[in-house]
Amino acid sequence: MAGRSGGAGTAAHWLFGDQLGPHFLTPGEGGPDRNAPVVMIEARSVFRRRRFHRAKAHLVLSAMRHRAAELGDRVRYVRCETYREGLRQVGGEGRLTVCHPTSRAALGLVSSLDRVTVLPARGFLVAHADFRAWADGQGGHKLRQEDFYHWVRRGHDLLMDGTDPAGGRWNHDHDNREPPPKGARALDVAAPYRPREDEIDDEVRSDLDRWERDGVRFVGRDGPRRFPASRREALAALKRFVEHRLADFGPYEDAVLAGDPVMSHSLLSSSLNLGLLDPAEVVERAERAWRSGDAPVNSVEGFVRQVAGWREYVWQLYWYFGEEYRGRNALGHHAPLPDWFLELDPDAVTANCLATVLAQVRDTGWTHHIPRLMLLGSHALQRGWDPRAVTDWFHRCFVDGYDWVMLPNVVGMSQYADGGRMTTKPYTSGGAYIDRMSDLCGPCAYRPGDRVGERACPFTAGYWAFMARHRERLARNPRTSRAVHGLDRLTDLDRLLAEEHDRGDTPP
Repeated sequence: MAGRSGGAGTAAHWLFGDQLGPHFLTPGEGGPDRNAPVVMIEARSVFRRRRFHRAKAHLVLSAMRHRAAELGDRVRYVRCETYREGLRQVGGEGRLTVCHPTSRAALGLVSSLDRVTVLPARGFLVAHADFRAWADGQGGHKLRQEDFYHWVRRGHDLLMDGTDPAGGRWNHDHDNREPPPKGARALDVAAPYRPREDEIDDEVRSDLDRWERDGVRFVGRDGPRRFPASRREALAALKRFVEHRLADFGPYEDAVLAGDPVMSHSLLSSSLNLGLLDPAEVVERAERAWRSGDAPVNSVEGFVRQVAGWREYVWQLYWYFGEEYRGRNALGHHAPLPDWFLELDPDAVTANCLATVLAQVRDTGWTHHIPRLMLLGSHALQRGWDPRAVTDWFHRCFVDGYDWVMLPNVVGMSQYADGGRMTTKPYTSGGAYIDRMSDLCGPCAYRPGDRVGERACPFTAGYWAFMARHRERLARNPRTSRAVHGLDRLTDLDRLLAEEHDRGDTPP
C-alpha cells in the first residue's frame, strides 16, 4: 500500500482532518519522523461533492484549523480546491508520510502517489493484520461482535479480573435496558461538556457563508458548535463524562426522552472520529472509574462495549468486507429517499417520534444510537429505501459520520442489506417498543397499538408490512420466525398491506 519514497532529508507528515490528536505525530515503530514538518490540506471539493450537514462541515474545519494553530510554524496549512492541488502547492518531489487513512477513497489517493509512504493506521485498538487473523479463524463469514468484544477485552486486559470479566459477566445489557423514568422530562444528571466558540469558529462560519454564496450546498443548521474541536476541549469533555455522567449511563442508554436528547451519553464519538481522543485512553479512563468505585460495572461495561466493542468492530469490518460490501442489497430495497427526509424537514412529518428526532438531526447533526437505529433506520428499512442512499444520508448528516462508520452500521446492522453477515436479524420494531422506551408516543396523532386506520402507527403498520414482504426469508431465521408466524393471526393483514401501499412516499 505504500508509495515509493524519494528525495533527501526528513519526510513531512500529512495529517488528514480526522487525524488530529497527538498520537498521529508520535514517533516510533510505524510512526512519522520525530519533529517532522506537518502538512494539512483543506480541500473544498470534499464539500462540493456531497451535501453535508452544515454543523458537520463547521466542526471538521474548526478542528483542522485549531490543530494547525496548535502546531504553529511546524505546519504548512493549505486551503485549496482539491487534495492534488494542495499537494502541488506543498511543492515538488519532497517525501511525505501519512497514517493509513480512514476511507477507501483517501487510501486510494495516497497509495497512487509515488512520493507518499503509508504508515499503519492509528486511533484504533486492533491492528488490521491482527483482526484479519482473528476473523479468518472464525471462518470469515459469520463474524459476531460479541466474540470479537471478548477477544479485545482479553487482549487488552480491559475490564478483566484475571481471566474473568469484571463483575462476573461479559455483557451487562440486562441491566442497561431500562425505559426512561416515568414522568421525567429529563434524566437527573449533570449537563454534558459544551465548548465555547472562538475567533476560529467565527472565521469558519464566515467562510461557509461565502462557500454557500459560491454554490456549495449544505443541509441542516449551524448553531453554536456543540462538540469539541481541539484536544483540550476533547479532554475536558472526557473528564466531565467520566466524573459526572458515566455512572448513570448504563441503565438508560437505550431510553429516549423528547426533552433530553443527550440523556447520559458521552458525546465523545465525534472527538474519537476526528482523532482528538485515542480509544485506549477513553476506555482506560472509564475502567479506572469502576475500579475506584466511582461508577458501577454495568455502566462502565456498556460504555466500554460501545468503544472497544462496537466502534472497533465496525472499523475492522469496513476493511475486511471489502468494497463490494457497499453494494449489498439482500432485501432488494430500491425506493428513493423522500424529500422530507433528505431536507431534514420535521414539519412535514406527523409521527411525533420521527419529527422529534429529525428536528434533532437538523439542529445538531446528532442523535444517540437508539433514534438512529430504531427510528430513522427502522423507518427506512420498513419503507424499503435503497440502503446505499440511506448510508450516504447518515454519512452526510451526522457530525460523527464517516464512510467507515456508516457503511457497516447502515448496510449491515440498520438495513440488514448484507442478509445477516454482520447481525443475526433485522433491527426493526412496531410502535410498542417505541412507546415502552420513550415518551414520544403520548402526544402523537397515531396510536402505537393500531395497525390500520387513520390512527395507525407507521411503525406498527410498517413492521407487519415488512414482515409480510419478506416472509419467506424471515421465516427461516430463528430470531424472526415467531414474528412471521404471527402474520397468520392478523385478520386485517390484507387491509394493512393495502393501506401501506396507498401511503407510498407520503410522510408518516
